[in-house]
Amino acid sequence: MKNFKFKSILKLLVVSLATSLFLACSNNDDESGSTAPPVINSVAASVNPDGSPSDLTPITQGFANNLYIIRGSGFKTTKKIYFNEKDTYFNPNLVTDTEIFVTVDINTPYANATDQLKVVTEYGTATFGFVIAPPAPVLGSYNPINAAAGSTVTIYGNFFLNPTVRFGTTNATVLSSSLTQIQVQVPAGATNQYVTVTTISGSSTSTQAVGTAIYDDTAAPFVENYLGPWDGSGFVVDTDVKIQGESSIRAQFTGYTGFKFPMYGTPVATAGYSGIRVSFKSTKETGKFKVVINNNYGAGKEITFDSNWKSFVIPFSELGGAPAFINEIVFQEFNNDGGDKLYIDDVGFVLN
Repeated sequence: MKNFKFKSILKLLVVSLATSLFLACSNNDDESGSTAPPVINSVAASVNPDGSPSDLTPITQGFANNLYIIRGSGFKTTKKIYFNEKDTYFNPNLVTDTEIFVTVDINTPYANATDQLKVVTEYGTATFGFVIAPPAPVLGSYNPINAAAGSTVTIYGNFFLNPTVRFGTTNATVLSSSLTQIQVQVPAGATNQYVTVTTISGSSTSTQAVGTAIYDDTAAPFVENYLGPWDGSGFVVDTDVKIQGESSIRAQFTGYTGFKFPMYGTPVATAGYSGIRVSFKSTKETGKFKVVINNNYGAGKEITFDSNWKSFVIPFSELGGAPAFINEIVFQEFNNDGGDKLYIDDVGFVLN
């Protein structure tokens, strides 16, 4: 969720505080409520998520680093404010006897939390049920991509608080979950479906569909066992450097050496696919591959990357057009600057 826009906040503060001060001045002879314990009646967003003025509709769920209005009574002598027991800074100038403007601390916990707002004044403590939602879930990768119905898939990412998981539109059974990892049972009919993780804060969908991997920690069954650099130097399965799943391919390339994924025995039909996806990483400032399918080097596409992982989706139209079948994919080193240690990960097909 985005932070609220400053101008909208300022307008709301001016109007609300002016109203509160006017009421306070009008009743300056009546201080009967000033020593009463605090009472929280409601909490409202200061402005709407899109920055438009808020209608101050009461809410019971908010987000860290956003501004809220606590409404009630007896706030004049506020000493402490807590969200989920997190001691939260507030500006005393933004406190009246009936309203408090406060920003939820960005480090407020949301997992295994009390789900409680607490206002402590000189004359007592008021509590109010209020959930601090995590950021929207981040789905980094899942493994294996070529998963069969009934098997277990591990989803990696962050902010997985009480998640639900879908394969396409079909709900899956969550076997276990933590903030960074979910284990889920694959439902029937999941092939060629994307994986979606949903929490109270939103949803995140994978960039890979089930059953579309060419190399996902291991080669797909249709890839023959002599994949690798054509100079015979071999490659390493690297479990430390990866972008998807549990490992990547690491190989030391000399100039113009290619890395081949052969599928001659079982060519893959392109029906249903629009191109291929792949992620590359160099150990130099600049790396370059030429991506080629079916030995069509004249129509290959040059891809430039660097020492950070970079992901590509390459349509068949940029590789000479869509043949009926794919029998070979080659990533040819094209920097020709004395060789390079290169990483390859998340090789697969992209659905139409």
